[in-house]
Amino acid sequence: MNRIQVKDKFFVPFLDAHTIHERITDLAAQINEDYQGKETLFIGILNGSFIFASDLFKKISIPASISFIKLVSYKGTTSSGTVITSIGLEEDLSDKHVVLVEDIVDTGRTLTEFIPVLKKQNPASVKICTLLQKPDALLFPLQVDYVGFSIPNKFVVGYGLDYDGMGRNSGEIYQLAD
Repeated sequence: MNRIQVKDKFFVPFLDAHTIHERITDLAAQINEDYQGKETLFIGILNGSFIFASDLFKKISIPASISFIKLVSYKGTTSSGTVITSIGLEEDLSDKHVVLVEDIVDTGRTLTEFIPVLKKQNPASVKICTLLQKPDALLFPLQVDYVGFSIPNKFVVGYGLDYDGMGRNSGEIYQLAD
């Protein structure tokens, strides 16, 4: 992995594809064990989670379905502070076990605002699975149940994560150069 440029910013290697895929295999094994015998719906949060959700779901061996919802809270490299639902959820969640699949949890605002809306549909349970978590950036109390990697509070791109819509198409993750 070499330094890359996305728009006006430079990024350096952070997590390689092999490391990411090994961790996803571990997460899937834990989820398969925890949800054995339970009707489970995975909900990927677009746009960033689409690659992670796909790779994770390929390793899920329990009977499960997957859907996606689009929640937006970023503009550029910082959170806008506002969560916008631009594609809604159509599935009936009653008595289903829901696993929310996120690319990254940083401030926690997006999921903190979305989970109460989700719980109004009476799911049996709601858990969060994220590829990346920035513990130092967390501003809202949020229980994240499955964490791929805890990372420093630096901006990252690749593997679905973007900078103004660009940079998602790498199999690796890069962090903003100092």
